[in-house]
Amino acid sequence: MAHTGVLRPGFIQLRVLDMPAAIEHYTKHVGLHQVGEGADGRVYLKAADEFDHHSIVLRRAETAGFDLMAFKVREESDLDAFEKRVVAYGYPVDHVAAGEQPGIGRRIGWTLSSGHRIELYHHAEQSDPKPLVHNPDVWVLDPHGMRARRFDHALLYGPDIEKTLEFFVEVLDFSCAERVDMPDGLLAIWLTAGMKAHDIAFVKYPEPGKFHHVSFELENWNDVGHAADILTRYDISVDIGPTRHGITRGQTIYFFDPSGNRNEVFAGGYTYYPDNPTRTWDETQIGKGIFYYERQLNDAFLSVVT
Repeated sequence: MAHTGVLRPGFIQLRVLDMPAAIEHYTKHVGLHQVGEGADGRVYLKAADEFDHHSIVLRRAETAGFDLMAFKVREESDLDAFEKRVVAYGYPVDHVAAGEQPGIGRRIGWTLSSGHRIELYHHAEQSDPKPLVHNPDVWVLDPHGMRARRFDHALLYGPDIEKTLEFFVEVLDFSCAERVDMPDGLLAIWLTAGMKAHDIAFVKYPEPGKFHHVSFELENWNDVGHAADILTRYDISVDIGPTRHGITRGQTIYFFDPSGNRNEVFAGGYTYYPDNPTRTWDETQIGKGIFYYERQLNDAFLSVVT
């Protein structure tokens, strides 16, 4: 499970309202590097600790939000195998030709009943900056901004969360690391393809296709504090934090890009093994689960989505 089929999140494509402002935010402030711009205006970015060509795609649009999230699979043949499984489950699958995004091979994609487009791909070229592999220093370029190390996960909002859980576990071979159960049913799920606490998460919401946040990993708690300094220095809108989650145990701060898309930078979290049981929270402790220090929910955190 941890090292076959779906390996990890590959890239996410977001809609932004002002491309120059978005590029400045994600490069200067979050600490990513721009690695390309397509003829259609899409901009490609990555963190310096990532090998593959890009992990963040920005598309100029009239509304902010989520276009798609793509996962990398271990073998080219996995694409054909997963296509059969997805179709058998009931989702129509379409094909995206190699090169539609720079450095990325052919992709398959479909739309979940939650309203979110998910894609799989195998081939990815590498781009600079990337980690050294021979007598490597801890970084190639001096870290800047919040010193993001990688695109880590996304949290999405939409309906039909029970079906989404079933699909990811039974079709894509993910595990459910944590969940929140309410008296009226399942509220939220945290899903992993490997040994992280989560690679993608979903919260039940009446509108389909909604986006809560994209998350970037930092090295440690001190870097979360440093990110808070960056947010104040450049007067970036803060949602909540620094704080900690009970769910996943991540040390975190949330803020917004210039288009209103929520970002997270975090450190820590536990290692998940495929034989671990699912950690379950209920309505009596959900406040502590989301914000471990405050022990209460934040209405804006739960309701503001793009």
